[in-house]
Amino acid sequence: MTTRDIVFAAVGVVTALSALLSVTTKHVVHAALWLLVSLGSLAGAYLVLGQELVGLVQLLVYVGAIVVLVLFALMLTRAPIGPHAEIDTPWWQRVAGAVLGGATTALLASLLLPLFSGVSVDLDTPTTTTPQVAQAIFGTWVWPFELLSVLLLVALIGAFAVSRLVLRRDADERAPVPAAAATGDRG
Repeated sequence: MTTRDIVFAAVGVVTALSALLSVTTKHVVHAALWLLVSLGSLAGAYLVLGQELVGLVQLLVYVGAIVVLVLFALMLTRAPIGPHAEIDTPWWQRVAGAVLGGATTALLASLLLPLFSGVSVDLDTPTTTTPQVAQAIFGTWVWPFELLSVLLLVALIGAFAVSRLVLRRDADERAPVPAAAATGDRG
């Protein structure tokens, strides 16, 4: 077992644990921060595998854009920060979700692991170079990449619009009611 294998395993454990914490925490902001750790450590896994461009795109697009978008959406919509009784799920739904997730993982592992048993990859001489990956992303896949940026922009504008509606509704609810309207006196 080489140093690269040990670093890759450590990064994989950090990625898996932070992803698990991201979906199990009851604090929305903590979930976003655990998602940040998970996506960042996944970029580290790409770097260990020798794919620097994919790792940097992972950092820029996912960590830099999506997590910031989630945090801005949380701030703009004034979502409850801590555990909230109205949006909490019952224990049986969490257990059912864990069982379903475990079953999906077992199914994928039983299908994919036999395909890759005995396969070894020489990471010192990669078959794909950074210029080839860059050409594929920014040549072949440039339109999906641009559509993703438009989707993020639309989501940010939608979060802003929702926050404006919520603020306007809250202001209307807090507005003082005139005394004549409150007593029903039409004078």
